[in-house]
Parts: sequence; C-alpha cells; structure tokens
Amino acid sequence: MNSDFDSFLKNFSDRLYNLFHVETNINELSLQRGLPKKIWSDILDLNPLSVAIPKKYGGRGSYAHECLSILSASAYESLPLSLTLGINLGLFLEPLAKYGQENVKQKIFDKFLNEKAMGGLMITEPDFGSDALNMITSYKEENNGYRIKGKKHWQGLTGMADFWLVVARKKLNSGKLSRDVSFFVTEDAESQQTIKVDQYFNNPGLFMIPYGLNNIDISVPKTHKLENKSTGIKMMLDVLHRSRMQFPGMGMGFIKRMLDEAIDRCTTRKVAGKLLAELDSVKFQLSRIQSSYTLCSGMCARSANISGIDNELSGEGLEANSIKVLVTDLMSEAANICAQLSGASGYQLENIAGRGIMDSRPFRIFEGANEMLYTQISEGIGKQMKKMKETNLYDFLNTAKFSNLVVNRFKKHLQFQLPQNMIQRQQITLGKVIARLVSLQYVHNLVNKGFREDLYENCLKHMEMDIKKLLSNLNLFNDAQPIMDYTEKSDWREFA
Repeated sequence: MNSDFDSFLKNFSDRLYNLFHVETNINELSLQRGLPKKIWSDILDLNPLSVAIPKKYGGRGSYAHECLSILSASAYESLPLSLTLGINLGLFLEPLAKYGQENVKQKIFDKFLNEKAMGGLMITEPDFGSDALNMITSYKEENNGYRIKGKKHWQGLTGMADFWLVVARKKLNSGKLSRDVSFFVTEDAESQQTIKVDQYFNNPGLFMIPYGLNNIDISVPKTHKLENKSTGIKMMLDVLHRSRMQFPGMGMGFIKRMLDEAIDRCTTRKVAGKLLAELDSVKFQLSRIQSSYTLCSGMCARSANISGIDNELSGEGLEANSIKVLVTDLMSEAANICAQLSGASGYQLENIAGRGIMDSRPFRIFEGANEMLYTQISEGIGKQMKKMKETNLYDFLNTAKFSNLVVNRFKKHLQFQLPQNMIQRQQITLGKVIARLVSLQYVHNLVNKGFREDLYENCLKHMEMDIKKLLSNLNLFNDAQPIMDYTEKSDWREFA
C-alpha cells in the first residue's frame, strides 16, 4: 500500500464512523429496509467504488489490495454496506473492466465516478439456483443488438442498481438453448433496457440490501455484450472465482469487529466477582474468534496477490472455493460466539453480534452453497489423486503446492488411505479439511514475512482440533437417513 491509499482508506473509515456513530445511529439504521438516500450519497461521495476502476478511465487502478481494504473497512462498521460495495466491485465493475467493450466502458465508469451509479449481476433463476448452467433466460440477435428474456431472482440491489450484468444463453434456430452463456450490460435509465421488479423479498437479514424477483424483457445494443476470451462459461468462472476470493475482505472487517466487541465485553463484564475474560471457557471462545481473524488475514494476503483482473482465475476453483466456504463459516461462528458472550443483550437486533448472526448467515449460501462447494473441493482432490495414482491422503497433501508447507503438523491424523466411492457427507467432510489446510498455508507464508507467530500457533491448535474431529467423521460417519413417512406411531401422546 502507498501513502496515497493509506490516506484514502483512513478518510473513508473515519467518515463511515462519523456517519454511523455521530451523525446517525447505525443500530437503528440497520433495522430499516434500505439506507436513507442522504447517507448513501454521503458514502458514495467518498468514491469507494473507484478502487475497482482502472486508471485509464479515471479510477484508482483496480488493485486487489485496495478493493479488499475498502470491503474490510466497511464491514467493520456494517456488513450489509460491505456486501453492497462488494456486489458493485466484484460482480459488476471488475467484470466490466476486464471484458467490456471499449466504446461503452468510459461512459459507464464516468457514471460511477461522477453520478454515484451502482451495478450488480444477474445469474440466479427461480428454477435453477445453483444449477446456473441450465438457466433459461435467453437471448437472440436482432437488427442492432440483442433481445433478452427471462426471470432472475435474489439479486442484491434489486430495483436499486443503475446497471446490471445479465447472464443468458443463446436461443438457437432449433428453439433449444446453447450450452454456453453470455454476459450483457443493461442500463436502467434506457427504457428498452429497464428490468422490471415483479416482487421484493422480505429477507430476514441484510436489511440494507433489496432482493427480489426480476422480469427481463429488454433489448440492448451489440456494444453491450461482454467479450469473452474463450468461452462464456470460463468467463463466468473467472468472475465468480474472483468474487469469492474477495469474500475475505468482507470477512476481515466483520470478524475483527466481532473479536473487538467480544474482547471489550469480556474485559469489562463481571460474573460472580470475576471478569468474563478470566473464565476458561470464555478464553477458549475468544481464542476461537481470534483464530478466524488469523486465517482471514492469510486469505486476504493471498487474494491481494492473485485476484486482480489481470489474472485468469477460471481454473482456480480449489483456492477460490476453499476461501469462500471457510471464511463464510468462520463469519457465522464469530457472530454466534460474540452474541453468546454478550448475554441477553446479544439477543437484540440493535446488538451488532445478534444482528450479525442473520447478516452473515446468507454468505454461506450465495455464490454457491457451502455444502456444494465443499463437495466440489473434495471431488477435485479425488480427481488429482486418481491422476497421480495416489491413495494415501497425507502422501498426496505432502506434495500438493497448496498444503505441503503445513501438512507435516497433521501427519499422524492424515496418514491413511482415502475411502473409495465416498458419499456426499464424506466428501463435504474432506472438503472442510482441505479448506483449512489451504488457508493455514496462507498464514504460514505470512509468518515468513513477519506476521505474529503467537497468533499462528494458536490458530494451528484450533485447526488441529477441527481436523481431528472432521476426520473422525470421515471414516466413522453417521449414516442416518430421513424417514419421510414418520408420523405413524410417533405421537408421544399414544404412549404417555
């Protein structure tokens, strides 16, 4: 980071603090749907979205470390605000900067820099949630552009964004849809490009962000189609992997806030004449959040190095998925621990920890449900091991570039033959183990550059505990199956 960005970031952080704690009350604002326009205007006056715009278009340069730092600073004050900025940065501005046609980029970037515009991405459909490649939103060429029709839902900033990237499949002459996908830029201010909102959803968290069902029946110019360098599917993977690698930016600020709140609570609150921080169970819980802070630090450093738009990330599924699933699980855990340590006050919506439980929960679902991504991690590892004709998990991990520096610590736990034909619950367990090793290696690399060793050692203890527990479930897994017609002979009153 240079001094110019340090000043930019400090000004941004200081202004957010004043907006949310001096001029208004963030705890009250967080209970409203949306943010007052005046506050949005004041935030966008700081030009936080400029960090994702290349310098040639008037932005700060689209440097990954700047994007992560802005996300972290905003998440410390408000996770919904950070997600709003993250949607703009990772799901609109960066894809546009990398894949947009030159004759439209300057105009759109100018609106973000000078007119406080916002943008988002439309992929998910009502009948094809995680099965994005089977989407039925379609497009066909017309005289001077493309006609796009379909429905999309659960897009953050529904009805609020000025621009959208809409993903659709080409309708072939046969009436069938192409297997590949394409991205299109839409501008809501243009009548032929306006996307109608059929319904707004009552999301139980992230009140600041509107979600809903969108009805698409629009025409866009040919210049609004993004230019993929190979296939649309690879472009979509590149976009999603880059976005997932920016989750630690949001996670960093949020987890640090949970840690600071928890430490403050436990060093000032007494129970039976003792500070909470003196109780052994509380020490464990605080160290648990601190371990998450340490892991997230490693993720941020790694993401800063590789998630810039100059890099091609379509083939980096293992790292992108490992980062996304683990940091989002850690965010939920940190909120739960902080709320528990806050006692009764943690059960108030006005309490940042209590509110954080609901605000962090959907992070484990959007951009790929964690169970699905853990499964993909495991399947990828299985394919690599099969290709290498390796069956011993430790032997494989000891040579893998993502784990070889830390895996020796876990040798006694990982020295076994990986089960053949694992069922999904086993695959999810293995995926959780791999994600922890991947992230630990990030921290290991940070320590070599001067990061605190005591934080790393404590983190290792927690990860060893986690991995031991997970591996016990890998071989001796619970094979319980649901009984769908469970009501017969299961009413307790018959036997009382």
